[in-house]
Amino acid sequence: MDARPEPSTSNALARALTGSFPAFVLLQGALYAAYGTESPFLPSFLGERGLTPGEIGIALAAGTLMRLGAGPIAGHLADRYDAARAVLATAAAAAGLISFAYLAGFGFWPLLGVSVLHASAIAALAPLADALALSAAEREGTFSYGWVRGAGSAAFVLGTLSSGLLVAQAGLASIIVSSGVLFLVMAIAAARVPAAPPRDVTPSLGRGGIRELLALAPFRRMLLVAALVIGSHALNDGFAVIRWREAGIGPGTISLLWSEAVASEVLVFVLAGPWLLERLGVARAALLAAGLGALRWSAMATTASVPVLVLIQPLHGLTFALLHLAAMHLITATVPERLSATAQTLYGTLGLGIASAVITAAGGALYGRLGPGAFWAMAILCVLALPLAIGLPRASKAIGSVP
Repeated sequence: MDARPEPSTSNALARALTGSFPAFVLLQGALYAAYGTESPFLPSFLGERGLTPGEIGIALAAGTLMRLGAGPIAGHLADRYDAARAVLATAAAAAGLISFAYLAGFGFWPLLGVSVLHASAIAALAPLADALALSAAEREGTFSYGWVRGAGSAAFVLGTLSSGLLVAQAGLASIIVSSGVLFLVMAIAAARVPAAPPRDVTPSLGRGGIRELLALAPFRRMLLVAALVIGSHALNDGFAVIRWREAGIGPGTISLLWSEAVASEVLVFVLAGPWLLERLGVARAALLAAGLGALRWSAMATTASVPVLVLIQPLHGLTFALLHLAAMHLITATVPERLSATAQTLYGTLGLGIASAVITAAGGALYGRLGPGAFWAMAILCVLALPLAIGLPRASKAIGSVP
């Protein structure tokens, strides 16, 4: 697939609107609005339902561990039967229905069970949505993958802002209702997304396909870098809001801070990320993400001052979004298309899931013992990723660029 210049004009956007771009915006918008509504306040919801910080960490980690099995299975089924869209729609519908079970739960064991079931349903949502968007962007050449993913991040911002208002007006249970409805909307939206054309080559199946992927050295190295850097975000996802609430920061300000971070994702996915990748390449982009991650978590360990938080929250666009774009570029360049869904779910669950599960579980104990000092451990993880990032390929590859 030839590299082409990134789209940058209103004419390019007009062309995109004639293809499948609107359908993918609807799909990703529903998905990330659901995430944005639920994720910032879910740990606080679990705490309100009787869980201690350590139990919150275990419940979230157990869900992450469930994704390790459920995600690759869903990806394998999507590749095996060439049915990514059908698997995606089924999983989204299940995620919406299971979400409402949180409302009936109280105490550790019931909520742990709901968390595990919910995680099994959502495990493959983002990877399969990405696989379909990447394929369509390359096939149609009328829009960039970054536009679609940026639209998802924008929906996350709107969901997060809405969640702050909902919590203030109706309590923490309101986020469960809203996210459940949005997952069901995503299931409906999946029917509007075009399926990839039938493949002429039968994909490698089962463990053989996974072994083929893990034999690719750049793919393996990117999994490790992403596990350390993106995995380090698990403590922030689970305990940043708790930290800020303990410091006396109100729900409205928390929503704004969270939204500021995700708004930086939109900027990186749509504009800054492609520009940086073109000039830095995958390896240097990963180095930048890891270095800024160490800086970001060091600041989180040191202070909960709102002015400082306002300054460091935009780093999320570079510590997460830039590295994710680099990973998507590398996967598109190195992974056979017949294994694309499996590669995406391995990246989302094996690469990120193991790290997130371990860090979330350990993070509960670390935060319970060290408080904000637990973020120093996340800074160390980013430092450990630096030498691994150096060995990544320097070249980047445009995804679905418009001539």
